[in-house]
Formats: sequence, C-alpha cells, structure tokens
Amino acid sequence: MTKRFDLIVIGTGTAAGAVATRCRAAGWSVAVIDDKPYGGTCALRGCDPKKMLRRGAEIIDAARHMAGHGIVPDGLRIDWTALQGHKRSFTDPVPMKREQGFAGKGIATFHGHARFIGPNTVAAGDEELYGRHIVIATGMTPRPLGIPGEALVTTSDEFLELEHLPRRVLLIGGGYISFEFAHIAARAGAEITVLTRGPRPLTGFEPELVDLLVERSRAVGIAFHENAKVEAVERGPDGLRVQVAVNGQTQHFTADLVVHGAGRVPAIDGLDLDAGSVRATKRGIEVNEYLQSLSNPAVYAAGDVAATAGMALTPVSSLEGKVVAANLLNGHHTTADYTGIPSAVFTIPALTRVGLLEAEAKAQGLDVEVKFTDMRGWFTVRRERETHAAAKVLIEKGSGRIVGAHLLGPESTEVINLFALAMRSGLRVDALKNFVSAYPSAGSDLGYLVG
Repeated sequence: MTKRFDLIVIGTGTAAGAVATRCRAAGWSVAVIDDKPYGGTCALRGCDPKKMLRRGAEIIDAARHMAGHGIVPDGLRIDWTALQGHKRSFTDPVPMKREQGFAGKGIATFHGHARFIGPNTVAAGDEELYGRHIVIATGMTPRPLGIPGEALVTTSDEFLELEHLPRRVLLIGGGYISFEFAHIAARAGAEITVLTRGPRPLTGFEPELVDLLVERSRAVGIAFHENAKVEAVERGPDGLRVQVAVNGQTQHFTADLVVHGAGRVPAIDGLDLDAGSVRATKRGIEVNEYLQSLSNPAVYAAGDVAATAGMALTPVSSLEGKVVAANLLNGHHTTADYTGIPSAVFTIPALTRVGLLEAEAKAQGLDVEVKFTDMRGWFTVRRERETHAAAKVLIEKGSGRIVGAHLLGPESTEVINLFALAMRSGLRVDALKNFVSAYPSAGSDLGYLVG
C-alpha cells in the first residue's frame, strides 16, 4: 500500500533537516528517508568528527612550538584509539537523537535505499511512498577513481573510523580532505605522503598562502608530490604498492594505508532519477533559482547534491534547505544569496577564504587594491610561536567594497567570519578600519589588515 505525504525528503543531513522540520512545523505531513545512519555527512562523516580529531593535533603542535619557552612537551603524544573514543562520544549519539527528533515532531522516518519509481513516487526498501513534493538532499560521495585496485583505497568516511593509525599513510588528492587528514595524522606520528594530480594543491585558495601552507606542512614531515597521477594500487610484500605517473615518469610508493582525498561528487547514483523525470549532470540535480528541478516541478534539491553556484559547504546546505522550505510553503519568492560565505581548510594553522580570488576579481574586470600582509611578526602569531601566517585582502577601488579576504594563521577561522559579515552586510573598508574590538584578540587585527 502506498503511503502518502505532502513532502518526502531523501537524506537526513543539514539541508534535509532544515526542509523537513520547517515544513512539518507548518502542518505538512513529512517523511524522511536515509540508507545511512541519520545525521548526514557533516555530523557523522565530515566536519564535526574531523574537528574532534584535530583537537589532539592542535595540542601536540602547540606544545612543540612552545618547547623551551615555558612548556616541556617530553612524552606528549596522541593515543589514537582514545582520541577516536573522544570523537565517538560526540558522533555515536547523533543518529538516534536525530531520528528521535524527527519522530518527536511527527515526521515519519524510513530506513533504506531510496529510488524513484515515478515523478512523485519513491521506493524506500519495501515501502512505497507518494509525495506531493520531493526534496533530494543526499549530499556527496567519494569520486570514483577508476583505477585497478580501487577497492584497496580507504575512503574519508573509513579514515575517520580508524581504530589504529598505520605508520605510513598516502593520501590521493590535493584538496581539503588530504590536507586536513595529513595534518592530523602527522601530529599523531604517521609518515605522510600527499599526491596532487595537478601542478598545485588547494586550487580554490590564494597561491601565495597555499605555498606557505605547503612549506609549513613539509616542516612537520608531510611529503608532497605534484603532477602525480595514480594509476594503480596493489598489495605488495611490504604493504600497499601505489603506481604513480609523476611528471610523466612511473614511480612506485609503498604505504600501509592509502586514503581517497581526490574529491567528491553528488550522491545521485542509484536514485533512478530517470524514473522520476529528474535531470542531472555531473554537477548534480539541475535546478532553477528557486532550487526546483528543471525537469520535474514536484522535485527540489538542496545542499551538495544541487547544481547551484554555492560551494559544497555545510553553511550552504543549511541556507539552501531554508530556501527550499520557504519556496515550498510560500510560493517561489526566495533565492539563495551566496555572498560572503567563508570556507576553511582546517590544517594547523588553518587556511581560510571568503569572496573572490585575486585572479577571479581581475577576470571579472574589477579594479582592486590588493593588500598582502606578512603576519609572522604580529602578536597574534608570535604568542603561539607560529612560523607561517599571512593575509591577502582585495578592496575595490572607489567603492571601498571588500571583494575577497584570505587568511593563513592562528584563529584565521574566526577572523574570516568578520570579513564574511562585512561582505554580507555591505560594510565598506572605512567601517572596518574604525572597528573597535577586544584587545589583544585575533579580531583586533581586522582594521590593520585593511588599513
């Protein structure tokens, strides 16, 4: 027997939760479906557990930097298994709490693989559900590598669940995942190799700051190889043997663990979108400005699975979930404003960005003043004995509008939020120069970075 709802939401992460709870609060009958534990990527397999593990690396790094300056770090080390236990104290309760939260609001919960069997109908395991509207919020999944031995490669999800950290770890890819995992594992005592397919890692960030981060990463023992295309992985007598074309020349690396950090793609395989008349590309579900499917008006998409201008970030998923809910409840009147949404690579120190890169600003024909600041001598940096810190701020000439801000250094993940607030609120550079903050705090650097 088909069960009928006003709204079916596929997924239980950030975007899904925003849509489901708001529509249910408005009196709609709502169902959610997930074939994984409830909670989504960020809470269970991404941002939050990664940040929990990073805490151990932060402590190790801070103690080493302060060695001989009031801190004696002898014997300090990461107990990886215990650190994972600390992480699980947060992640383990999430699925039950999330499901109970849905159920407590009167949202029907279903477990199983969801697939379309009609424009308004979805199968979830043995259940058949009809929805007046359907929202796809399934997030992303690791990009297929398409190489022999791919099954031997550990996914980012699996890395975050490792009970024991092997001695030699090789990471495929030069993006967020590889850098963040490398910085955590290196402080835990592992030997780390990162293979970047192109000539530069972290292509979404300012090159000068990336170069500084790579230099800092090498100083803690992380080895980098650029122009490195992984061709195969196989078991060898001394671990996993990885065949790589480096600058066109075949090389072999040996590791105990090979980790997939080569990017993620929209999780749409298996949804049988054709049966639902839902059109998609490699970028995700094709949607209009209201996040409604271009091919099936009953369907909407939000978060990483939607082909929008927003970056694949948790705050974007939350924003798009709210936009979808508003349009479902009140008609098409709300669009997503992606202005001033910051992004961070949680390395040590962290690399952050909001707005345009310098190259992007110039490509748009903007006349910008570029303020580059070497921050190594600043109090914020020196008090932690950090060795690498810099900032780059792009200011449009004439208007004083901040069009981009880029930071590497201690507490950069907090300072970038101030730039984001300024951009989203339309504050000009003069307002930032006159900003008065608590001192000494990282926020007090703001006025000097634009002055």
